[in-house]
Amino acid sequence: MEMPRPNPDIIARKAELVSRMLEVLPADAVISDPSETRAYECDALTAYKCPPLAAILPSSTQQVSDALRICHAMGVPVVPRGSGTSLAGGALPTADSVILGVARLNDVLDTDYDNRFIKVQTGRTNLSVTGAVEEHGFFYAPDPSSQLACAIAGNIAMNSGGAHCLKYGVTTNNLMGVTMVLMDGTIMELGGAHLDAPGYDLLGLICGSEGQLGVVTEATLRILHKPEGARPVLMGFDSNEVAGQCVSDIIKAGVLPVAIEFMDRPCIRACEAFAKAGYPDCEALLIVEVEGSDAEIDEQLETIMAIARTHNPVELRQSTSAEESARIWLGRKSAFGAMGQINDYMCLDGTIPVSQLPFVLKRIGEMSKEFGLDVANVFHAGDGNMHPLILFDANKPGDLELCEAFGAEILKLCVEVGGCLTGEHGVGIEKRDLMVDQYAPQDLEMQMAVKDVFDPKWLLNPAKVFPLQSSESHRIAAE
Repeated sequence: MEMPRPNPDIIARKAELVSRMLEVLPADAVISDPSETRAYECDALTAYKCPPLAAILPSSTQQVSDALRICHAMGVPVVPRGSGTSLAGGALPTADSVILGVARLNDVLDTDYDNRFIKVQTGRTNLSVTGAVEEHGFFYAPDPSSQLACAIAGNIAMNSGGAHCLKYGVTTNNLMGVTMVLMDGTIMELGGAHLDAPGYDLLGLICGSEGQLGVVTEATLRILHKPEGARPVLMGFDSNEVAGQCVSDIIKAGVLPVAIEFMDRPCIRACEAFAKAGYPDCEALLIVEVEGSDAEIDEQLETIMAIARTHNPVELRQSTSAEESARIWLGRKSAFGAMGQINDYMCLDGTIPVSQLPFVLKRIGEMSKEFGLDVANVFHAGDGNMHPLILFDANKPGDLELCEAFGAEILKLCVEVGGCLTGEHGVGIEKRDLMVDQYAPQDLEMQMAVKDVFDPKWLLNPAKVFPLQSSESHRIAAE
């Protein structure tokens, strides 16, 4: 993956940069020793690594503003970083950049149960937001698989979803307001503790902008009352295509489960070995969860299971206890880690119309044979957000490149059937050169014109989202 050439002048001025940072940040918040900056050389897309020039760890919005103002004046690129769980290289540094980590921005600033919101600093982890309100009977709905570790900042940057996005939506549907710092240090307030804001929907623009427009330091999030109860059902099928058709039929029937999750045989085996969730031995598995009162759950599951029976499932089983439900979801939430124990893999993030699931799964199986690389499928089937895991050997010359070529064909397939390149992982560096397969040149120019407004010098999160040649042209023109 090509990256822009580092600016030797900036690297030569490292000592000056560090000295100026120490004027606005505590000594332990400025990291410049090469042996320590290596901890920030990559995110969860570990195939690509590049140590940054330095890393800073501010603990307030004002400190972020002061640090960005220095970098802006010196022309130093800045890479915002949440918890480093990005699977698309969204936090990959360049050699002349400063990593701005938000890990120390982790306080709860306000909680209002009457108006159902919580305001937090964005370094706070996703799961800990629910942890802050659950004793009062509330929860924060978006639940990416990395929710134990991932930061709200990254969730906002990538518009993350999770297993329960079918009913509750993704981050943008649960985000009410942000405090954001522009590259020149300007502090902005967008939205707030209300349902809507006047004027242009700049909040919608910021959510999913991948750190290209500003650094979000505080967020006002919608919290919801916990449902009375929830119950998952396991459905095992003898082929991926049949499971995909079952998902399509459930959606067409007008039933709205809180989640529909899909796993194929390689993923089922890895997750079962890891979590002992009681998964059946089959080619494809669906986890379908509904919620509400006992009567509502029974009625919904009766309809869903009737649909499943028309597809001759090899197993159809409801959870019978809270403990069993927890094991079922532990298995699914552990999928990426469980697969990582047995093989190198690259995780994709294409989204397709649900009606195209049977065809796309069949085509992925055919392409797997063509490329000679196995694929494990695990994804949010209810909204068509696919996560094929392409297995490869990182120590075998040429295997990574073959894996990337295979992945590109899968993502192009997603676009061809009416879907898009990403659902929740973002574009990052992984998909930037595929943007031309989804957008016409004038469409990309329009998107880059938005970045021109917020970040005229093109210093924020360089080499991401847009094809490298296009973004470099804009950056050079801004110098």
